[in-house]
Amino acid sequence: SMPSEILLKIFSYLDAVSLLSVGCVNKCFYELANDNGIWLKLYSSSLQPKWTIWKMKSKQTENVSLGCAALHDKKPGYWKKEYIFKQTSALKTRVMRLVKLLDPYTGLPCRNKEAMKVSGLSWVIVLKDKNGKEHVIEKPNLSFKDTSVTILWYGTDWPCLDILSTLKLFGVTPLFPDQSRPPNKNGPRRFSLIAEYHLANLTESSVAVGADELVQLFSLSPGLLVGIWKEKNEIAFVMASLHYNQLLERSILGSATVQYAPPPNKPLLDDIDPEYGLHDYKLHLDLHGRSCMYLCGSFKGLFCRKGDIENGYLRLTVVSLKDNRKHLPVIGTLGICWETDVFKGNVKDCFVMDLTLLDETRKPFWCFSAPVYMELSSKASGLYDYMGHIYTADYVDSEGKVCVEFVWLEETKEYIIVSLVLYVSTKKVNSWYGTNY
Repeated sequence: SMPSEILLKIFSYLDAVSLLSVGCVNKCFYELANDNGIWLKLYSSSLQPKWTIWKMKSKQTENVSLGCAALHDKKPGYWKKEYIFKQTSALKTRVMRLVKLLDPYTGLPCRNKEAMKVSGLSWVIVLKDKNGKEHVIEKPNLSFKDTSVTILWYGTDWPCLDILSTLKLFGVTPLFPDQSRPPNKNGPRRFSLIAEYHLANLTESSVAVGADELVQLFSLSPGLLVGIWKEKNEIAFVMASLHYNQLLERSILGSATVQYAPPPNKPLLDDIDPEYGLHDYKLHLDLHGRSCMYLCGSFKGLFCRKGDIENGYLRLTVVSLKDNRKHLPVIGTLGICWETDVFKGNVKDCFVMDLTLLDETRKPFWCFSAPVYMELSSKASGLYDYMGHIYTADYVDSEGKVCVEFVWLEETKEYIIVSLVLYVSTKKVNSWYGTNY
């Protein structure tokens, strides 16, 4: 019953976050909260410090200076959109500036945590059932490593697995981050789609990673692990592992419906020749179980020759079975730790692999973070230095595959990596260098 003029006067004292909130109350409030006069005032005040050094050339600046003309010539909500666009663009620029600083050890952004804090970034999963209803799961536990972050969600009110159709992983940032206080999930937020997974026939169509007394683990590419209660056949927890390479871009620069697509690599003119093969590559490899690290190593000078190219792959041998000087001991018993509100556990013979392969210019060439499971090999050990069972662990995606062989030493209760080979897809190499292997 209050006149619109009085409501507009009240709204003119609100900040941007409050205006967006009241616009969700009803249709009348939405139309009033879109008033160009209010948003033009906010837009102008946010840019005021720069006005003294601006040259009044751009058409947009001229419109702002015209005052009334800028209000009547634009549709309702125009200056709201302009204000939001300016604020989000400034935030993205600030975050990407931090991302450009690289760690010389890993070749990846070294100020990820600071960039995440500046942006207010968090991650949520959205479970959609077969009726179209969405369930938003928040409050994850984070575990940071040298090259990745592991995110764990769990709760007591998960919907039944039988009625679920898809799971979406989003990066979420507040529309207007406030560094003085933590992000408010009830405030306006921006969603960036990272990946979408289909849950129909999850236990039949997914890769079984392992199990303990309570849960069974299933892997969904890329980098998602779903824990299912054995007795109830319901989701116990979801764990996502995100590699730092393009982490912030994928979590911020995408939209709620479209994933972020990185720009293609611009090849450098050098001595790349299919007869010569790859040279001077560097690998950084982490094996961990979410909260504990099993292996952290770097390997330089990796290369392959023409004879190492076959069946659509270029082979890079990191650890050779014949060279026992490079065999690697693994610290601890491999397994993935999990937890819920009540229970905790550890699924053995599986781990999370973080791989970072840098090319000769030290640019990230192939990166991933994903759960991997181990299998007992049927072949007998032909090694004179080690007597024990051989285990294999393989990872495959569209860009290549990784093959690892372990030997279990019963006397010392430890694994030794006796073979580590990377197979890089020729399609990946050809698109990266613009050549033809």
